[in-house]
Amino acid sequence: MNKMYSVGKDVFLIDNLVAVSPYAYTFELDMIVVVVCTKGNTKGSLNLKPYVSQAPSITVSRPGEILQYEDVSEDFSGFVVVMSRQFVGSLLTDMREHFLLRLAFADSPCLPLNSPELKSALDYCNLLKKTRKVEDLSVRREIVKHLTLAFYHTMTYQSQILSANMQRSKGCVLLDRFVKLVQENFREQRNIGFYADRLCLTPRYLSKVIKENSGASAGEWIDGFVALKAKSLLRTTSMTIQQISDELNFPSQSFFGKYFRRLAGVSPSDYRKKG
Repeated sequence: MNKMYSVGKDVFLIDNLVAVSPYAYTFELDMIVVVVCTKGNTKGSLNLKPYVSQAPSITVSRPGEILQYEDVSEDFSGFVVVMSRQFVGSLLTDMREHFLLRLAFADSPCLPLNSPELKSALDYCNLLKKTRKVEDLSVRREIVKHLTLAFYHTMTYQSQILSANMQRSKGCVLLDRFVKLVQENFREQRNIGFYADRLCLTPRYLSKVIKENSGASAGEWIDGFVALKAKSLLRTTSMTIQQISDELNFPSQSFFGKYFRRLAGVSPSDYRKKG
């Protein structure tokens, strides 16, 4: 049975996590979610990039990323740590540390864990649970900060070892830069020319490299981000369709409706009703 422990409103631990039905919709994260899979696997996509988390492994999702679950195996088990933006910000005060977190999971939100690393993850989980005995919340929070920072450095060290043994192609590096730009600008910019200019490339060359390295065109990536955000807003907020259209900078609700129907196969209102 799942058990939850918390440290104020900053850190939540869900222990003895067992298989649950995957989410039926997409959603945008406003926190860091760390899933340690000790048995089984999960499948999904993060910012449209598919991933498979096969035990033993760790999966990290960061604020601003759009997460989709596709499948959770029946034998899945593990634990989840959810941390607020403020808590993580208080941990990573050095820009280099922020960079290491991004670099650690640049190719995939998942990292495999060997036996010592899995033991380290389980020790972290057990030590978090023991902090419940510390009655002073401010002291407990400080203890959790130091435990989490130590665990973070263990995981980023592992990722750097993996990166040193894996030379990424120029095409993959360009794909990552393009996806990051789209994630930051898709609300205002849906023209491939904008991204090509930012990357100092021609639109034709950018489209060619993105297609070769991802199987999808640059335009499909842009449309995909817009569709994911629209679906998230339709299913997880009470915003009107007009408000969502405005949020995504469409010239009119009618234009947004046609755009959404082309990508999702149904109108925004019908998609919301199916939720």
